[in-house]
Amino acid sequence: MRPLSDIRYAQAAKSETYLNQSSGFYDPQAARKPASKRKWWIIGAILLLLVIAAAVVGGILGSNAAKKNASSASSGSSSAGGSGANGGSGPISGGQGGPGGAGDVGRFAIATDTYFLPIYPTETNQAVYGSPTFIADASTASSDGVPSTFPADPWSPGANPDPTVTRPDRPRLIAPSYKWAALPAMIAEDPYLWGWNETIFGNATFYYNEPLTNYSIDGGYSGSGVLDVARQVKVKVKSWAYAYRMTNDSTWVDRTWRELVNAAGNNTDNFFGEEGNNWNYYHFLDVGEFTAAFAIAYDWLYDVWQPSQREALMWSIIDLGLTWGIEAYTNQTFTNDYGWWNAVNGNWNCVCNGGLTLGALAILGDDPTGIAAQMLNYTVPDAKANCAMAPSTDGTWSETANYWYFGTTAHAEMTSSLITATGSDYGLLTANPSFNDTALFHIYVTGMTSLFNYGDHGPNKYSTTANGMLFYGTQYDTPVYTLFQRDRFDAAEPWSMFWYDGSVAGGWWDGLPLDHYFDNGLDQWASMRSSWTDNNGTYVAMKSGNHTGHQTHGDLDGGDFVLDFMGQRFAGELGSGDYLSTGYFSSEGQDSQRWLYYRKRTEGQNAVVVGLQNQNADAQPTANFGTTGESQDYTTTYTTPAGSTAFFTTDLTSTYFNVTSYQRGVVLLNNRRQVLIQDDIVSTASVQWRMHTNATITYQDGNTTAILTLGGQTCEVKLLNIPTGTGATFQTLEAARYPSDPPLPPGQVDQPNPGVSVLSVTFADGGSYSIQVLFNPQWDDMSASDFVTPPNVPVSQWTVTSHNS
Repeated sequence: MRPLSDIRYAQAAKSETYLNQSSGFYDPQAARKPASKRKWWIIGAILLLLVIAAAVVGGILGSNAAKKNASSASSGSSSAGGSGANGGSGPISGGQGGPGGAGDVGRFAIATDTYFLPIYPTETNQAVYGSPTFIADASTASSDGVPSTFPADPWSPGANPDPTVTRPDRPRLIAPSYKWAALPAMIAEDPYLWGWNETIFGNATFYYNEPLTNYSIDGGYSGSGVLDVARQVKVKVKSWAYAYRMTNDSTWVDRTWRELVNAAGNNTDNFFGEEGNNWNYYHFLDVGEFTAAFAIAYDWLYDVWQPSQREALMWSIIDLGLTWGIEAYTNQTFTNDYGWWNAVNGNWNCVCNGGLTLGALAILGDDPTGIAAQMLNYTVPDAKANCAMAPSTDGTWSETANYWYFGTTAHAEMTSSLITATGSDYGLLTANPSFNDTALFHIYVTGMTSLFNYGDHGPNKYSTTANGMLFYGTQYDTPVYTLFQRDRFDAAEPWSMFWYDGSVAGGWWDGLPLDHYFDNGLDQWASMRSSWTDNNGTYVAMKSGNHTGHQTHGDLDGGDFVLDFMGQRFAGELGSGDYLSTGYFSSEGQDSQRWLYYRKRTEGQNAVVVGLQNQNADAQPTANFGTTGESQDYTTTYTTPAGSTAFFTTDLTSTYFNVTSYQRGVVLLNNRRQVLIQDDIVSTASVQWRMHTNATITYQDGNTTAILTLGGQTCEVKLLNIPTGTGATFQTLEAARYPSDPPLPPGQVDQPNPGVSVLSVTFADGGSYSIQVLFNPQWDDMSASDFVTPPNVPVSQWTVTSHNS
């Protein structure tokens, strides 16, 4: 049989990629509906991940749809013992039954809320929720003979591991045979593994009944390419290969083979890219993800493939993946055009190197060309020098909170595969001393509804999750990471079955500070909250930092913030613009066309706009932070003590034109039940305070009080200490560009922002202003007399006691 990549196709055709253009979320149902009837439907736990983790408009455009569709998620599943290839209505969420059951010791979350965040039961028993730990002797058999974690690897690479020398048995990647052998008994005893296993089989069944993945080109080969397609193939292959190894049912293998034949361009009835470039090196992320998918299939199903099938898969990995990887490293012209990713710190480097590494590891020993070994000599050191350096010194992922998912998933897959296949991580876990902290960044950037999702949110996630947290928990001996992620709805997928350490115990929140300041000058942001386990509490995050150094994924957003109260995001983010827009990724310079689009402009952020102009792209602000330092205890009913507070301030003077001085600050008041945002600014041009919200806005007190209503909850917003003679009041504006903004590139339009309003205050003339905006969420247990009015303290003089009444 010829290699899969050798067969020519007769006719090229492309079909539409079905995306919600406001969100970038894949709609699997839309492909089977007339265009006039397409709706934003997201089904099941894996695709619901796109709603929460990709979080466009973090509770702006996303929240209402997520709530509306929560009740439609399928709950069907098939058991681990059956083929799972019959029936099943769609991807499903993790099973809550099984051993132990939800809420029992070891499985804490009893449900998920409308944002699919875990809900924890009311509990004050320290024996149940103790300090996070890994139980030291859990690898030994318990009284029932079942260990709670995998035994030690029986294979040793020796004193000098080499990335080109692999273990003798299969599989090599992530899940060696000794782990597969131990897994069934562990599933039977562990409620997390049991539930995840149910979900994986349910998803595998759903994917089984789907048609072959269509080659949908998003905006041309060099636009977004076929990245969605590659990730769809990858998640399907992972699910089916897992299902086969747990059942020995060849039905799953046959379905995998049909998908791979198609994805290699070997199906003459279905166009799948340019001959020899079917995986689209014009947008090299596509090559990385396709290569990873084929590597998983090659390795996990190695023993069941016919020799001709295995050879065909190997040549596809070589011809369509590794060959172009070598070009990216050795052909300077090719590198400049398509391989530039090998010199950047960020998700591109992780995804491309990760996929190529998995492909090379999978075929080592079978490859007659030597290209696999050659490839590893490039990818491993390059990823160490670049991918591993993506987190800043404070742990913040240097692109955005959403791009963290893509980068860490690929980094964890690559690192885990190198460890299992060759016995070493080759510095990928230690080259950057701050990589350990990027999991902590993810915890703090997660609010009460969704992420503090500043900047671009990225493409569809599909096979991308936060499950690198499970891997990092073990590798960095930090049980908090494992405990945090295991109750998240995206935890249920094959990697989790092998990265999860069942010896973990305790409540991840026990002893975890409520507040954290990320102080690297590139990022400069703070996360503050009232609780880790009450999703109806207060969450505030504000950022400052540099506008450059984010791989062209940031916004002109100094001073930007989000606010969560009572289970609603009252101030949210708009997320990505259209990635295919002219000049969207042109640069981070002041004159970049990127800054012409509303969602990237300063007026598209929750920030002050001066003189109707964008912020200075080259500024370097400074920041300050203070907290009374509370950490939650072991209970899920934690209440902050009297006087508990935190604040973040930033000097944004250099971030603006036409500004003499500018200090912005946010502080939690009244035991974290009220929030004050204050702007002390001296300008020579107009000043406009802006905040984006999904809420319905009405006004009282001569428009100096705004009443925000969202999801059945109400937040009162008061304009305090109105400067004399300004006549300043709140007003509602459209979430759209100013008429005076420079024109968009020819033929380009901004994305609409339906359901989004801008709460604003305008000072038409230059001058000196102290703008105080007080947020009073209408908590059920508070009356009007319980709210405090803070003193007018200059932002530069704020301390943890400056607003005590």
